[in-house]
Amino acid sequence: MRVTDAVGAHGERVAARMLRDQGLLILATNWRCAHGELDIVARDPGTDEIVFVEVKTRRTTAFGHPAEAVTPSKVARLRRLAGMWSSRHPTPSAGMRLDVVAVQLPPGDRPRVRHLRGVG
Repeated sequence: MRVTDAVGAHGERVAARMLRDQGLLILATNWRCAHGELDIVARDPGTDEIVFVEVKTRRTTAFGHPAEAVTPSKVARLRRLAGMWSSRHPTPSAGMRLDVVAVQLPPGDRPRVRHLRGVG
């Protein structure tokens, strides 16, 4: 496994744990189709929304904050993927939401996690 893949996988585990701690129910992780991948799909019992979560993980901020990597074109792709997931997994809900969880993994320190709700 490449180092960047390992960093990303660790960030996704940190994000999933944080989402569970916030009360979200994880429905799927690393859901793939021919058009791409959704990192985490969850249900928010507080709003009854299906939440599609993009996780961005960085060890440093040399190239900016992890959330900055979620560009408008990335949001558009994630929205398409969310629609595909929803068509294959019909789940009654009050709606859908796209969130970003930005994870920073500074060397020798605890992960810093920021949850951005409703980004697109």
